Amino acid sequence: MHEFKGIDHVQLAAPKNCEDKTRHFYEDILGMEEIPKPEKLRVRGGVWFQCGIHEVHIGVQEDFHPAKKAHPGFEVKNVLELGAHLKAQGIEIKVDETRNDVTRFFVNDPFGNRLEFLEWN
Repeated sequence: MHEFKGIDHVQLAAPKNCEDKTRHFYEDILGMEEIPKPEKLRVRGGVWFQCGIHEVHIGVQEDFHPAKKAHPGFEVKNVLELGAHLKAQGIEIKVDETRNDVTRFFVNDPFGNRLEFLEWN
């Protein structure tokens, strides 16, 4: 019988030639560490990052359209500090206070993909 162990990675799409903007946002601003892609996949473009025990893969999509509703939710220790850091970088934050058990906000990456950052209360 099979058993789900969890999520290994999340893949988000981005337009062609996205790598510099991707590295700036995910590595320089968010602080995720870039990890090397397998050699055979490098020709496809995109960038991979470590996020806790999971990975975030940013892949190139020829007919790219940002994910406006579907999104990953990143659990963050000291999420309000991250929010202040993002605001200081000029990134628009959309705070969501509809739940009492979590502090969370949404941002868009440089390509318009929706990202959620949360901390359980």
